[in-house]
Amino acid sequence: MDRIRIVGGARLNGSIPISGAKNAALPLMIASLLTDETLTLANLPRLADVAQLKRILGNHGVDMTVAGKRLGEAELSGETVHLTARTIVDTTAPYELVSAMRASFWVIGPLLAREGFAKVSLPGGCAIGTRPVDLFLEALQAMGAEIDIEGGYVIARAPNGLQGARIIFPKVTVGATHVTLMAATLAKGETIIENAAREPEVVDLAECLIKMGARITGAGTSTIRVEGVSRLNGARHSVMPDRIEAGTYAMAVTMTGGDVLLEGARADTLTRPIEILREVGAEITETNEGLRVYRNGADLRPVNISTEPFPGFPTDLQAQLMALVTRADGTSVIRETIFENRFMHVQELARFGAEIHLDGQKATVVGVPRLKGAPVMATDLRASVSLVIAGLAAEGETIVNRVYHLDRGFERLEDKLSRCGATIERISG
Repeated sequence: MDRIRIVGGARLNGSIPISGAKNAALPLMIASLLTDETLTLANLPRLADVAQLKRILGNHGVDMTVAGKRLGEAELSGETVHLTARTIVDTTAPYELVSAMRASFWVIGPLLAREGFAKVSLPGGCAIGTRPVDLFLEALQAMGAEIDIEGGYVIARAPNGLQGARIIFPKVTVGATHVTLMAATLAKGETIIENAAREPEVVDLAECLIKMGARITGAGTSTIRVEGVSRLNGARHSVMPDRIEAGTYAMAVTMTGGDVLLEGARADTLTRPIEILREVGAEITETNEGLRVYRNGADLRPVNISTEPFPGFPTDLQAQLMALVTRADGTSVIRETIFENRFMHVQELARFGAEIHLDGQKATVVGVPRLKGAPVMATDLRASVSLVIAGLAAEGETIVNRVYHLDRGFERLEDKLSRCGATIERISG
């Protein structure tokens, strides 16, 4: 099993290209099930989750071809993939495929909308809370679907097609917004989604669906309206840059000190994290090429934050921020309001010498003058990269075990950091 070895203490200087967003790429790939024409996605990141979803879509009959590298293409640029679901050959998404990645459950929306039937295993994914799918199913039921759960599978039927409906989510949910948005494109009549997720990845999906012929207004606001159409066509779309990857590297630079250009990063998707990083002590400027992050070695300052749906501080950057403020000059308070089990990195950060006290969903982080390298264990995707950030600033050697979590969401992380001066390498086996 691969491990990451880090020798801390080096400042980061240079540039890091930001990959396509995993959280946008997955629903965009699933949208290929909505049409019998070809959907071409550029800037698709090379990640374990993307590879897993390719296997799942292939099981449904989606043909995929990868475009060859082009002259002058950047070394770490994403791939271009052509997805064609000319015929849906199987409307079942089996447990052995879906259990490995929660987002694969989202195929239920397009399959039901296009074929009138879907049998999808209940999902798996990171162990960061229960994250039930009841809101997904209630939305589909409101659109006329019959839902049964048998033997760990959701069986959804809409033999006469889905009908437009008014759907009011009791809480903001990105996954259910994605599923409802995709299903509504082929429903009869208008669907209104209230208390919809406002995340940039939802906007990216809506923009792609509009290119495919969908009639959507309001994406990026809390009310989305979809006027159903009889069919969608193919299109070409480029996956948005990954705001979580960009925020992660911005925190790494703030932690170590240095000067790094995050190529392609978009400030409009990172407004709250940028505010927090400036509070901590980073200088961040927007350029034509992306975001420049700079810290000259001044003391890190403590912060007080709560995770919130967009445009608030994202839960997917909570672990990274916690690693950062372990070295702050003072006490920080971090409240996790999205998931109930997302502090599993705390015990591993403590192995570096961090002082963190938990009280339910609140973590109090007392800054320490130094961290010391240690062998640590990744517990989930975002927790694993928080250990990398701590290791970059710790004295001595850090070994991060179980890095398959990292490979789910960070493309060639060790390559991107090493080219900026970090002493980091992957140890295979």
